[in-house]
Amino acid sequence: MKVNQSLLEPKVYIVGAGPGDPDLLTLKAQKLLAAADVILFADSLIPEQVLQFCREDAEIIRTADKTLEEILPLMIEQVRSQQKSVVRLQSGDPSLYSAIHEQMQLLAEANIPFEIIPGISAFQAAAAKLNVELTVPGLVQTIILTRISGRTEVPVREELASLAAHQASLCLYLSARHVENAQAKLLEHYPADTPVAICFRIGWPDEKIRVVPLTQMANCTQQENLMRTTLYIISPALSSTNGRSRLYDPEYSRLFRQVG
Repeated sequence: MKVNQSLLEPKVYIVGAGPGDPDLLTLKAQKLLAAADVILFADSLIPEQVLQFCREDAEIIRTADKTLEEILPLMIEQVRSQQKSVVRLQSGDPSLYSAIHEQMQLLAEANIPFEIIPGISAFQAAAAKLNVELTVPGLVQTIILTRISGRTEVPVREELASLAAHQASLCLYLSARHVENAQAKLLEHYPADTPVAICFRIGWPDEKIRVVPLTQMANCTQQENLMRTTLYIISPALSSTNGRSRLYDPEYSRLFRQVG
């Protein structure tokens, strides 16, 4: 797992740390952590155990109490003036609700090179914990990743009730504080007995997973006091089903297996 440190360019590496379990880090993420000079660590969203892969002499900068206006100059200074490699460690996958859009814009404006390394998202880790496939033939073939409007407004065309009309496997992020409103909007289209997986801090030592009917989604959340780092999966795929893919059907002819 060791990396020749001289091969690591001085730039910003925006790395997805996954949902929390250090074993779910990608190999590339581990290699970068093992080689980087500086780690900017979102310590309110990522467990300490992830830092086990870092160099002993790496500088660890915790960012939970910092604003973007404080974080960006730190990264720019380390790369431009110090010629150091910087890992910006983000929870989950950087492509989802990670607030990296503005970071990338400002880094580009400052002519600071950067690279994005994907990570496993909470919805993928949760599906694995639940032992489910979210796209079951004949039942559901679409996954929607969304959130409800809060301090960050969702565009009107993406309003939760309109997305619920598809009755797809819906993964609801950043919505626990508005769970009653979310439940009401979901019930406009999903049957009342649709299973909901309430997934709290997936991959952390204190993770909790509760599967309840949609009508109990808000009550369970409040009883368990799950207000932060909670993902909801609303899906008919959480029910037992006998759906089967055509891919491995003995009557299905394809490129690598011809029938007849």
